[in-house]
Amino acid sequence: MSTGFIENTAGPGAARYAQKRAAKGRPVQAHNPSTRRPGWLTYALLVVVFVVSVFPLYASAMYGSSTTQEISRSVGSLPTWFPTLTLLDNFGEVLSASQFNFWMAFANSVLVAVAVSASTVFFSTLAGFSFAKLTFRGRQALYLTVIATLAIPAQVGTIPMFVMMNDFGWIDSLLALTVPGLVGAFGVFWMTQYLQEALPFELVEAARVDGASMFRTFWSIALPAARPAAATLALFTFVGSWNSFFWPAVVMRSQLTMPLVIPQLRGAFTTDTGLVMSGVFLVAAPLLIVFAFAGKQLVSGVMAGAVKG
Repeated sequence: MSTGFIENTAGPGAARYAQKRAAKGRPVQAHNPSTRRPGWLTYALLVVVFVVSVFPLYASAMYGSSTTQEISRSVGSLPTWFPTLTLLDNFGEVLSASQFNFWMAFANSVLVAVAVSASTVFFSTLAGFSFAKLTFRGRQALYLTVIATLAIPAQVGTIPMFVMMNDFGWIDSLLALTVPGLVGAFGVFWMTQYLQEALPFELVEAARVDGASMFRTFWSIALPAARPAAATLALFTFVGSWNSFFWPAVVMRSQLTMPLVIPQLRGAFTTDTGLVMSGVFLVAAPLLIVFAFAGKQLVSGVMAGAVKG
């Protein structure tokens, strides 16, 4: 039989402890199982994922810190476990190599990656706004057609795309790297899914009632609302453009991007493995800087997409 009293399961001193905390301005928070700290198993798995992810870059630095003879003697293991001055010497050789202009390749990669990222975010958000919030004939069929292109391998269109670039006179031009990547199906899908939940119809209708044009509504309402997803899309696109090797190797001749620098470090008859691995590290290093500054935006964008979806 119920007595009308609430049983105290926290112990006899819990009330006094809570009262003291409240007097100090630090009240006891209610227990929420969903906000409990992760256990040791979660941290152990994160450590394993971190080690597996970082090890290739660490290995490239260790190989870059060794000579070819040291690398050949250390079959099955790393030649060294700590960086040496050889790494700095190899960095200097890569930066001053006579086969190519390293800083020109760096500038080309930055220019292409920034241009492709900015255009992809803009056009993908514009298309996502149209598919998510506008009603027009053939909208669903057109959207499904765009999504269906994700199933087509990029290599299938290499020959037709090369013929087009040759007809336009863009071979060995940065336009051949920039124009084909101005927008992609994944970006349209990503922004459409995000804006369907993140942007209420009422905001669009209110802007239209106030006399804003459709593009002004997109620029002032939809684009700011899509900022977390747009930042994540920009980061993914930047990394993909920076690491692209296949298409630049097809259309570029004298102008190089950062991934194309690595094959140039190989000799005609012998290969300095330490020098090549130093180049690999230099190619990947700018991405580490980008992730260091944009990592927070990446996490917020992914989490926002997970919550909205």
